[in-house]
Amino acid sequence: MANSSVRPDSDPAWDDLLRQLRHRPAAQPRPFFYSRVQARLVAKASADKNLLPGWLRRPAYAALLGALVFSLSGDGSGSTTPNHPLPQQQQLQR
Repeated sequence: MANSSVRPDSDPAWDDLLRQLRHRPAAQPRPFFYSRVQARLVAKASADKNLLPGWLRRPAYAALLGALVFSLSGDGSGSTTPNHPLPQQQQLQR
C-alpha cells in the first residue's frame, strides 16, 4: 500500500512540488546513444540477409506464384486456333 505520509496534502505543497519539477533540466540521452542504436540496426540488417527473396520465404506467396505459373503455362488446349493442322486440312494441301 502507498505511504500517504510522504505525499504533500496541501495546495501550496503541491504547487511547490510542481515548481521544482518544472525547473528541472530536461533529460538527455547518454552520450553516443543514437550512434549505438544506428550501429545495432545496421548490424542486425546485415545479419538478416538471406539468399532467398522476402516473398519466397513466405510459403503462401510461393504457392500462389506456383499456381499462377502452372495455370498460365498450359499446353494450349483451350485456344481456338490449333498449332497443328487438322487431318482434313492435310488432305486438302496434298
